[in-house]
Amino acid sequence: MRLEDVQALISADGQAALAAAAALPDSNPLVAAEKLRAQGFTPTLAAAALTQTEFRRRGAAKFGTDAAKMLFTRAGLEQATRSTVARRRAARLAAAGATRVADLGCGIGADTIAFARAGMRVLAVDADPVTAAVAEANAQNLQIADVVLIEARDATTTPLVAIEAVFCDPARRTAGGRRVFDPRACSPPWDFVTALPTRVPITVLKLAPGIDHALLPKGAEGEWVSVDGDVVEAAAWCGPLAEVPRRATVIKGDKVYQLTGGGTRQAPVGPVGDFLYDPDGAVVRSHLVAELAEELDGTLLDQSIAYITTKTDISTNFAKRYAIVDRLPIALKKLRAALKERDIGALQILKRGSAHDVDDLRKQLRLQGRESAFLALTRIADEPAALLLKPVDAPAGAADR
Repeated sequence: MRLEDVQALISADGQAALAAAAALPDSNPLVAAEKLRAQGFTPTLAAAALTQTEFRRRGAAKFGTDAAKMLFTRAGLEQATRSTVARRRAARLAAAGATRVADLGCGIGADTIAFARAGMRVLAVDADPVTAAVAEANAQNLQIADVVLIEARDATTTPLVAIEAVFCDPARRTAGGRRVFDPRACSPPWDFVTALPTRVPITVLKLAPGIDHALLPKGAEGEWVSVDGDVVEAAAWCGPLAEVPRRATVIKGDKVYQLTGGGTRQAPVGPVGDFLYDPDGAVVRSHLVAELAEELDGTLLDQSIAYITTKTDISTNFAKRYAIVDRLPIALKKLRAALKERDIGALQILKRGSAHDVDDLRKQLRLQGRESAFLALTRIADEPAALLLKPVDAPAGAADR
């Protein structure tokens, strides 16, 4: 997207084009473009409106009904914080007493929107003029512009005078769109990012889920967040915001579950029990598997694998749980025979600590039975193993853990 595209879309003609594009039934993009041009819109504006209509459709998963009023860049939509996560973050900052927050690297404005709606005034900056213009349009469209100042500028040159809290989301893509995995290669520079808590103690950093714990600012709380089973981000809560060393936050629909701990413990290893627990990615990433094992009165199958086994069935929101039906041979021919004997044709394969390619193994098994099952490929006491599983639904009325 270009700056002139943003300007065109926020004009009266642009708003009319967006409304017309949204009213079109799903069809071939070329046909849709022809219909918009037939209504008098220029080819450029018609294409921009159709692109935004698709972005808005996809953005509903993150922003709900707000998406229908927003503008997006492709990268901005992909990297934007989900509204459920942004609202939690804003509420925590507001509870800490922040009334004026700087959003450094605001993107299309997802967190800025949440901060403003939580009652804070926001200084939002983004180094890319197009992205900043999109964020400004979103602030206008969602009627929060009176408490938000958006500037196209480098975060490192942004004055933080009178700012009580800082939120920084370093860009994890190059100018060419290539994904960056090393936080030290992000923008703004990592040294600048990690020094922010020394300038404004109430600082929170949004980080990639794969961040090395050793890179977190000293004394910060590391939080890993999953939404409906997908780990979406990590965050470093600094200064007075740091409540615990590590936190796993699991969001399921409108409910939030949290597990906390030191992140340094090692769970004991024990024999295979009757149930297997596959911890949520937020629990694994936050190094809180030992805390979950203790809560479940369970042990690990192997010291280096995150699977937990127990003798009893305990409901938890921090892991998927399965009944262990049998331990099967790991050798291909014997495994195929064991599954065939059980008339299994549909097989969902889980793995932790296994070198097997799941798709390749499924083809080699050549299953044709009528039953379905789950299979966990893992290690038990440092030996390759296969466990036949049956999913366990939470019993009615079970207490949340």
